[in-house]
Amino acid sequence: MNKSELNGSPHNMQQNYQDAMAMVRKFGKPDLFLTFTCNPSWFEVLNCMERVQRPEDRPDIIIRVFNMKLKELLEGICKHGIFGTVLSYIYVIEFQKRDLPHAHILLTLDSESKIRTKDDIDKFVSAELPDPCTDLRLFQIVTKCMAHVEL
Repeated sequence: MNKSELNGSPHNMQQNYQDAMAMVRKFGKPDLFLTFTCNPSWFEVLNCMERVQRPEDRPDIIIRVFNMKLKELLEGICKHGIFGTVLSYIYVIEFQKRDLPHAHILLTLDSESKIRTKDDIDKFVSAELPDPCTDLRLFQIVTKCMAHVEL
């Protein structure tokens, strides 16, 4: 392997860009942009920790579980058609300041699956918190993991 083939090298980044543009040329512009973020409190991560360890002590486990969950997500999207028929997808994995990985995913859907109306959007997007009186566990999960507060 020569230096220009290494991940992150200028040649590699240029090649990745060219690959993405070829996908756009063939399949059209992407329809969905998803962000998938690692959760250090995933059961699979915590289950591998020894007594005094914390998730940040084991980046190897964090990465393995994240990759497993990302593969599972992509399988659900592409093979099981959560958003409809996917013509193409591309993703990049980045690392946050706390060394947690997250993926940016672009999806191109076929013409029957494209999201065109507000009713189409409402099938996939919800902007309300679950009722803590009727579903306390779901409310706790959403407020712990999904609510973003800017100070």
